[in-house]
Amino acid sequence: MAATAPRVIVTRPEREAAQWVEQLLARGLAATALPLIAIGPCTDPQAVQALAEARARLAQAPGYRALMFVSSNAVLYFLHGGALPLPAGTRAWAPGPGTARALEQLGVPPAAIDGPAADAAQFDSESLWQQVAPQIRAGDRVLIVRGRSAGVHESSEGSGRDWLARQVQAAGGQVDWAVAYERGAPSFTPEQTALAEAATQDGSLWLLSSSEAVANLAEALPGRSWNPARALATHPRIAQTARAMGFGHVRECRPALEDVVASIESAP
Repeated sequence: MAATAPRVIVTRPEREAAQWVEQLLARGLAATALPLIAIGPCTDPQAVQALAEARARLAQAPGYRALMFVSSNAVLYFLHGGALPLPAGTRAWAPGPGTARALEQLGVPPAAIDGPAADAAQFDSESLWQQVAPQIRAGDRVLIVRGRSAGVHESSEGSGRDWLARQVQAAGGQVDWAVAYERGAPSFTPEQTALAEAATQDGSLWLLSSSEAVANLAEALPGRSWNPARALATHPRIAQTARAMGFGHVRECRPALEDVVASIESAP
């Protein structure tokens, strides 16, 4: 039951973590945010130029068959808070409901957004492709809007977007890439460090939604034993990373809110 559920440590980037904490608190669950990834605009001159060119191409013919946004941050930093001038016939692809909501909030009609089926086993590129594959014809162009790591390690989830690009190409399409934001390791305050150290052994449940976040956590608390720690991972790849780091107890669940809540409430 929720009354005996563990405290949840939400590790998503700051904006998303705040939203998840609010939703979990509304369900009667104890939750606190500890962002393990810092998000900011991409500053590399070549990437900035490529991003500007991708935006300009939207208004050109034949333009893009679809824009695939890897996350809600990809939406926000691609649009800079403005509405997306999606031409007629151009689709917006979202690998999960959070990305779809971000598109809707910035003016994209729900009817123009494609995503995984609501009952998909995972919200990822593979599930997305099952829905959008029939859209691609020879010569179609797809833009993948993504982030990149400012640090030394690259998230294993990147294999998903690379996989989707290969499917588009195998169907005869072309793929452009645009880097809209950068991910980096956060700088913990003393209070956050104390929270993280306590959560390694006090029964808290780490909600992990990124393999890169797991790597950042290991760097933030070097030399700690993670065997007493418990984690709930929203993808098998993330769960594998957490186990390799040393988490003693790792469970997996779909990243949908209802599934996360059910997993938290049933946690031993």
